Amino acid sequence: MLSAQNNFRAKATDVILSTMPKSGTTWLKALTFSIANRNVFPIDQTPLLTSTPHMLVPFLEFNVYWRKKLLILTIFPVREFSQLTCLSKSFLIPSVKVTAELSTSAETHWIRNSSMRPLLDHMLGYWNAHLDNPGKVLFLKYEDLKEDITSQVKKIAEFMRFPFSQEEEEQGLIDQISGLCSFESLSNLAVNKTGNINGIVKNSSFFRKGQVGDWTNYMTPSMVERVQKLMDSKFENSGLIFKT
Repeated sequence: MLSAQNNFRAKATDVILSTMPKSGTTWLKALTFSIANRNVFPIDQTPLLTSTPHMLVPFLEFNVYWRKKLLILTIFPVREFSQLTCLSKSFLIPSVKVTAELSTSAETHWIRNSSMRPLLDHMLGYWNAHLDNPGKVLFLKYEDLKEDITSQVKKIAEFMRFPFSQEEEEQGLIDQISGLCSFESLSNLAVNKTGNINGIVKNSSFFRKGQVGDWTNYMTPSMVERVQKLMDSKFENSGLIFKT
């Protein structure tokens, strides 16, 4: 991470994705890759059929010198980008979601010691950056992607400066990309069921249930209530609202 902070230099053509773990990272990588490369690879020949999205869209923290890629993903909070000068040069697309993994910690550790606060700060930081500079920061919610994928794909494409033409829309290309990159489609591809990344992380581990609000199933009702109050307090008057 220090190497990325010290050595990464943004280009005007960069599109930087930012997510916390289990916040739609794999989905967002697949969508943005497909949007940006739709004129290079026909849907039935896309590298997504044989490579995981994580191989196609590298992590900034681990691939700082891999500069041939248009798309890069990072877990850096938005405050780090003032040092990386990305806001003035690149396009940032954060994706946020209240996740099950971050909701299964013991109550005494998670709520009393506030291990959730970095997640909330991460969300709020990007939300405020989006409000301040909507032309450079597109704020996406996992819930919105699940609710209306078509309009969200169009929004992402326009933000990335790869808008769909009327002909592409009439040909159903948006639906084709949405279908290819859906949770059901990606999770059932052989490449995402077997193998691993760098011999460490199983490809299958990147797919849970893909359900909005599933985090509440991993907590007691009292914990859900306390977490909701913490979120309401953190996001008060910010305009940032999540569906549960």
